[in-house]
Amino acid sequence: MDGKSLIGGPWHKGAETFLSSPASGEARMFYAGTPAMVADACSAAEAAFRNYGYSGTEERAIFLERIAGEIETRGDAITQIAMSETGLPAARLEGERGRTTGQLKLFADHIRKGAFLDRRHDPALPDRKPLPRPDLRMMQRPIGPVAVFGASNFPLAFSTAGGDTASALAAGCPVIVKGHPAHPGTGEIVAEAIDAARTACDLHPGVFSFVHDGGTAVGASLVQDPRIKAVGFTGSLRGGRALFDLCAARPEPIPFFGELGSVNPMFLLPEALSGRGPDIAAGWAASLTMGAGQFCTNPGLVLAIAGDDADSFIAAAAEALAKVDAQTMLTEAMAETFCDGRDRIAGTDGVTTVVSTSAPARQAGPQLFWADAKTFCGNGTLHQEVFGPLGLVVTVKDAAEMVEMASLMEGQLTATLHMDDADHDLARRLLPILERKAGRLLANGFPTGVEVADAMVHGGPYPASTNFGATSVGTLAIRRFLRPVCYQDMPEGLVPHLG
Repeated sequence: MDGKSLIGGPWHKGAETFLSSPASGEARMFYAGTPAMVADACSAAEAAFRNYGYSGTEERAIFLERIAGEIETRGDAITQIAMSETGLPAARLEGERGRTTGQLKLFADHIRKGAFLDRRHDPALPDRKPLPRPDLRMMQRPIGPVAVFGASNFPLAFSTAGGDTASALAAGCPVIVKGHPAHPGTGEIVAEAIDAARTACDLHPGVFSFVHDGGTAVGASLVQDPRIKAVGFTGSLRGGRALFDLCAARPEPIPFFGELGSVNPMFLLPEALSGRGPDIAAGWAASLTMGAGQFCTNPGLVLAIAGDDADSFIAAAAEALAKVDAQTMLTEAMAETFCDGRDRIAGTDGVTTVVSTSAPARQAGPQLFWADAKTFCGNGTLHQEVFGPLGLVVTVKDAAEMVEMASLMEGQLTATLHMDDADHDLARRLLPILERKAGRLLANGFPTGVEVADAMVHGGPYPASTNFGATSVGTLAIRRFLRPVCYQDMPEGLVPHLG
């Protein structure tokens, strides 16, 4: 690991350097990326697309599987540097590595089946009256070079070789990754694995590039380069919205597929709350604090009808949270932002602090707050995600107010109904509303843990994501990087056959 960026094959130094900020161990020096590196990477990606965009699905599938193998070969090194940089435990990182290689293999299997091409054929009808019909063939085609921004909270599964990269490469699109400064060493080793796979498969060197962080100028130049045709992003609302606006303001606007997080509300329906409130509270506390709450699907908001059952739920949640120790957060800045969010909510009129814990720098302990519906609706700051182990319980007067609260919510990645059979009538009133609010609806579960599968949706209406018709997890993610092309009266030998 030498701190360089991978630009269309060779590894390059930048003129300036930065130091990593590891959770443990010594800081390392990396060469900051530059707009000039971005331009060279985009040029190489455009050249690569002329071949890679017309490569067969088997060729791409083998490439994806080879990437998975190269990552596993470097597994121990990846775990060690990622533990140092992020503070995440070995078991979490090894599981995430398995998820990363698993989704690469999943996309390999998916494109081999060929259904993603969505081929359609309307044969010519030369004798049709009053006008003949031409021969029409349609299929999905890759859009061109794609920019991917590595995520802070998933250094493997949502970063250099994560779902955005895997689905774009599967579609036939070269990828340029801007590494995340929270884990530059991890990103570099994974980039090395992808490049080794590319070399073994004898693919154009512009198929994959990796640019170390170089401040906002690098990200801005990447999304504004005219050769980039789409952007995949997982991160904060503020950062994602800034990049989204740059994409929209280009002379040729391009799609920005940003996953920006949400509060992921859980609705505790009356019978479920009455019958098993303490059990739900224990499960919620475990979900809320998993990984120091650093999941975009963290269930930070609970809604319940006020009364003894809600009081018992809050008490049980408080008891469970009080037993959870402070945990190391991914970056110092993230810990500071968490503390700012905690203090903002604690200082809001009408909010009661139920559990408050302090922690050393770069750590976060569980926090629990309570407010009524009037307070929640009257203060927009309570609607905002606090990234970390913080939960807010909002009590409503009755079922009607719960339905009203659902209708007032912004877009979410997930929404959960905890219910028993006797709650189904209320659930039927909530579901049509929540379908318009979230990309994934759960019954009697917790949203942390996003299965990588064909049917998964990880996305939702804004501000959960910037494109409510897309997902960043699951095989449907490939659709983000494809577009339909119709071939009219084209000789069959000239129409792409990629099977």
